[in-house]
Amino acid sequence: MNFGVVILAAGASQRMGRSKLMLRWRDTTVLGHIRKTWNDLGALQTCVVHSASDATILSELDRLDHPKGNRIPNPTPESGMFGSIQCAARWKGWNPDLSHWLITLGDQPQILWDTLKALIQHVYLRPESICQPSYDGRPKHPVFIPKALFLELAESEETDLKAFLEHRRSQVAFLASNDPGLDFDLDTPADYQEALRRFSEV
Repeated sequence: MNFGVVILAAGASQRMGRSKLMLRWRDTTVLGHIRKTWNDLGALQTCVVHSASDATILSELDRLDHPKGNRIPNPTPESGMFGSIQCAARWKGWNPDLSHWLITLGDQPQILWDTLKALIQHVYLRPESICQPSYDGRPKHPVFIPKALFLELAESEETDLKAFLEHRRSQVAFLASNDPGLDFDLDTPADYQEALRRFSEV
């Protein structure tokens, strides 16, 4: 299995009041942490979908020495998360050797390393399936999608990723997990302080 990573980083972070991805996390930023995590977990290609006009994220990608060839500009970030996912699915710069794509939110630094490793192993054992963690019986991010289904995303007329996955429920293999980081939303300044208290040293 060769997998690529789609880091969704085009959101406006309105409730946080500043870019969530630029918040400090351990010895880097949230974006830097997520990028390094997936590179260390063996991703063949890691790409960041960003607003085409977001100078802050572009500057951070420069600081992280993230290759310009692995940046996917979204010209219409107001179209929301699914618009960014479709932007990635239509992009022509993916390595042709990829067999799977991992779609991850840009604001999930709190998920445990062991949870992500277990999810990768889950994919190895079920290469034809969409693989997704669940917490307390509820589907969560991040999501692994095999090549054929990832390509379907490009022209999908679904309203969002949830609907896309729901209509392919028979092809989803869930990985039950008790990782509380899967059930945590990093949306507000109070959430950030709580995340630092609960997860930043785990």
